[in-house]
Amino acid sequence: MSELRTYTGVHRPTWIEVDLKAIQANIQNEQQLLPAGTEIFAVVKANAYGHGILEVAKAAEQAGATGFCVAILDEALYLREAGFTCPILVLGAIFKADAALAAEQDISITVYNKEFFEGLSLPDKPLKLHVKVDTGMGRLGFQTEKEVLLAVEQIAADPRLQFEGIYTHFATADQKETSYFEKQLQKFRSVLLQLDQKPRYVHAANSATALLHVQADFNMIRLGIAMYGLTPSVEIEDSLPYELKPALSLYTEIAQVKKLLPGDHVSYGATYEAKQEEWVATLPIGYADGLLRRFSGYQVLVNGHPAEIIGRVCMDQIIVRLNDYYPVGTVVTIIGQSGSLKRTATDAAEYLGTINYEITCAFSTRVPRKYLD
Repeated sequence: MSELRTYTGVHRPTWIEVDLKAIQANIQNEQQLLPAGTEIFAVVKANAYGHGILEVAKAAEQAGATGFCVAILDEALYLREAGFTCPILVLGAIFKADAALAAEQDISITVYNKEFFEGLSLPDKPLKLHVKVDTGMGRLGFQTEKEVLLAVEQIAADPRLQFEGIYTHFATADQKETSYFEKQLQKFRSVLLQLDQKPRYVHAANSATALLHVQADFNMIRLGIAMYGLTPSVEIEDSLPYELKPALSLYTEIAQVKKLLPGDHVSYGATYEAKQEEWVATLPIGYADGLLRRFSGYQVLVNGHPAEIIGRVCMDQIIVRLNDYYPVGTVVTIIGQSGSLKRTATDAAEYLGTINYEITCAFSTRVPRKYLD
């Protein structure tokens, strides 16, 4: 059997454009903000928040990122297979049986419970570990100083293990009210004071922390959403130390144009009824591409004019109401600039009552990515 080609929707008039220079500019702006010697690990989990893991990783490394953070071991292995040799940290859970594979590929993993050390099977190559401290997020991590110190002792007692890092994650760094953040930071500092020797990496800062709380940068940050030019939360948009440059745009083209008469209906359930004569266009994008059904009613841009999504979003198509007739092939902007108007991932998130992370992560591999550099 011949080798299968990569499964993606190359042959369709719907696409994402990713501005790699914007990503690099965001990294370089963050570098200028950080204390000297602070390293940046680019967070490229979830296909680089929907932007494309390999291309983003390459651009981030060129811009000065010294390592990567991912959520699952498979993402780390994919980067290794692509030729990346810099440090890679898996932030999420893995099967204990796969720890040996991580060690063989020089991939650092997170340890967050005592059960990890029981019956651990490893090769001769040391396994690099980052100890996760749960200071108030309530997810993965050791909860008490005693648990953390015991884990550090177990690592030190096993020559197959290497204590490479220790970290925590803030629950409210993207909020202006800082009391809970300060409580978490103090708890993490208290843990650090108990260590006889600190590991190579001490890190706590996600994007929001790195942007707003320089006192918590330690010697490495995990730069995620801000690297892609998106604000960690709407609440802190007016407090950012530099302008974030959004990297992702989403476009499609008009596939068909029709004139509706009063009483005509469109899409599943016939939920939309025309009240007057109007032009509508069918666009080849739907919820299987990441444009969720809740986008009904949202306004995209056609030739610099708003165009409302009418009726229900289908798996592969949507219908929009036009302000005028436009020919087949006219470009439609879902995220990006069209004339004097703009639509952002944050705009879409606010309409859906969610966050911009979810918007870009939802875009499936059916939508091809085109890279601008």
